[in-house]
Amino acid sequence: MLEIYIDGASKNNPGDASCGVVMFKEGKKVKESSVYIGKNTNNFAEYTALVIALIEALHLGELNIKVFSDSQLLVNQIKDKYKVRRGSLYALYKVVKILIDKFEKFSIDYVPRSKNKEADKLANMALTLKS
Repeated sequence: MLEIYIDGASKNNPGDASCGVVMFKEGKKVKESSVYIGKNTNNFAEYTALVIALIEALHLGELNIKVFSDSQLLVNQIKDKYKVRRGSLYALYKVVKILIDKFEKFSIDYVPRSKNKEADKLANMALTLKS
């Protein structure tokens, strides 16, 4: 089982935005990503982090994943507890749902920010190092 922690960040929301993704297998870090995505909202960054994580997991050949995010909105939308309004988030939501179907086992759960420090650090690092 691959455990994935994701985070999105945006300064001045909307503003400079970025994503952080860190992946663990059997307690060992196997991959991390820190990506600047331009001007956008925090929610868009959270969704983009999830898309990156899902694609990276598929590239690693992992079909059983657990995703953890400190975005209650994202987690509840992916679990279909909250509706996604049309717009840029809706398009990303549809992409995520297509990608999720490629996994044998998928779960996503909320974690407090204090348990998502590494992904948060990666997201903020991308903001600092933006090109």
